Amino acid sequence: MEKNNTKKEILLEALDLFSYQGYEATSISQIASAVGIKKASLYSHYESKKAILDALVKEVLEQYEKHSMFSKEDSFPADIDGVIEMIKAQLTFIIHDPFVSKARKLLVIEQFKNEELAKLQTKQNYTDIVSFFVRLLNHLKNEGVIQGDDTRMMAMQLAFPINVWINLCDRESERESEVLDLVEGHLRAFFKVYKNQA
Repeated sequence: MEKNNTKKEILLEALDLFSYQGYEATSISQIASAVGIKKASLYSHYESKKAILDALVKEVLEQYEKHSMFSKEDSFPADIDGVIEMIKAQLTFIIHDPFVSKARKLLVIEQFKNEELAKLQTKQNYTDIVSFFVRLLNHLKNEGVIQGDDTRMMAMQLAFPINVWINLCDRESERESEVLDLVEGHLRAFFKVYKNQA
């Protein structure tokens, strides 16, 4: 049990350091010191800093999969208010979950230094988001809730301002209430434009 707790603590301390100063700038010695163990002891849990990063990425993706609206497509709401509540709940989760929030900051820091993390940043913050919102909007079109021809462009109009506000919240957490209001206003304005009038 103790070994598992130490492994988890190593991941948490490494994520703290990686999200603050970046992966490349963080040493194994710093991680070991933050955990309160010797460098040699850390190596009995993870063979390298890369192994720690790999374990972190795996853990973050698993957590995100568990809590993300992306994994709940079989229960998409069929009404605009339900969709707005779903998106706001997701936003609250990704702002407040310390693991997801710190991982997002790590990806931002490392996207121009680490090819693997740059690809993950593109996947998490562009490809998956566009794909998800296209599927959501197609679902709403099929339900007769909205209209519009190019759901890919509509998805970008819907999603990317929200990404900007998430980044603002990451930098200035005291603005969360303002950000949530902006997001709700944006969503309502978007659906007002595309709501099916028939």
